Amino acid sequence: MPDGDEPSLVIATILPSEGTTGVQTHFRELRRYLDARGTPSVLLTPFSWARPLTYPVFGVRLVLVRVSTAAAVAWYRYGHEVFIRGALRRYLASAGDCVVYAQCPLSARAALRVRRGPHQRVVMAVHFRVSQADEFANTGEISRGGRVFRGIRKTEREVIPRVDGLVYVSRWARAALLEWLPAAGGVPAAVIGNFVTAPAAAVTEQAGDLVTIGGLEPVKNHGFLLRVLAEASHAGVPLTLDIFGDGPLRADLEREAQALGLAGQVRFRGFRPDVREFLPGFRAYVHASCSESSSLAIMEAMAAGLPVVAADIGPIAELCDDGAEARFWPLEDPAKAAATLIALLSSEPERAAAGAAGRERYLRDHDTDVVAPRLREFLLRGQGRSVASTDPSGPA
Repeated sequence: MPDGDEPSLVIATILPSEGTTGVQTHFRELRRYLDARGTPSVLLTPFSWARPLTYPVFGVRLVLVRVSTAAAVAWYRYGHEVFIRGALRRYLASAGDCVVYAQCPLSARAALRVRRGPHQRVVMAVHFRVSQADEFANTGEISRGGRVFRGIRKTEREVIPRVDGLVYVSRWARAALLEWLPAAGGVPAAVIGNFVTAPAAAVTEQAGDLVTIGGLEPVKNHGFLLRVLAEASHAGVPLTLDIFGDGPLRADLEREAQALGLAGQVRFRGFRPDVREFLPGFRAYVHASCSESSSLAIMEAMAAGLPVVAADIGPIAELCDDGAEARFWPLEDPAKAAATLIALLSSEPERAAAGAAGRERYLRDHDTDVVAPRLREFLLRGQGRSVASTDPSGPA
């Protein structure tokens, strides 16, 4: 049961309660942990307030995107902030002491505007890479340096220094934000990585050689995986690859796989909510993303006992070590990457040892039961402590 002097926890997000993003997995895992231990929490989304109006209001984006993707992004952000602010205003009016755990700058700004006083603290999670403006620019929806880009940065400059606490999901995410927004350094903060729960039961029969999880979008770089497979086949080592996830690039990737002669080796599995149950049936997890703030998929792979092959970008080296749980490959050289992959898979003892090391690393650093208590402590009791004192990975 929660201690009597603990405030309640309100999780605020502009995303729907269910979905495939890492942010949604983050707050679902946290709520699952809190519920199991009797700690009260509530999840508020834009759909928690005036729900019938959300459909026509949010639907405007579908019209705008045909004219201007930047305008569609601006409308999406404006509409979702209005509705999450309405949900927070109604809830906080009678909530008393509480902590609002905001999942983005917009939900943080909404909470700051409607909270009833400092007894309702606002702590924001930094899930994004550098800035949310950069994430939208990376998808091509807005132009880097354009009006909407500048507006998003302006919002972050105004909101982030005003919150009562920050939770960074990696040391890299903290460094990336502080590089352009030094004022964030004055906010009490903690580096507390993401976490996942291992599957209760798993499919253990052999499903294939390689597996990857992620939305089919440019930053996830799935085309690189296809080129690596082609290089491996040219070297006389044909491998299979199962791709779990969906997105705007699916048709392009299917055509590329066909053009590379990989149609019989690559399976596009689409979105599966139970994907982690299938992971133990593969020989290795492969990851080609160009940019991450963290990676729940890599954690899930290690929980399943799979060795990881990934690039040393962003926070990946915080999750796994080259030569132990992982093998790092170069994203600019598919032939060299294929050689790295073949070397791992050609030695079953080496592959098994890397998988076992990944499982041990997961249990030590990424298991919900290990990491979630630290997050709960910081959110409900730990305000005001420094990053170093709450960073389980050691000093920055």
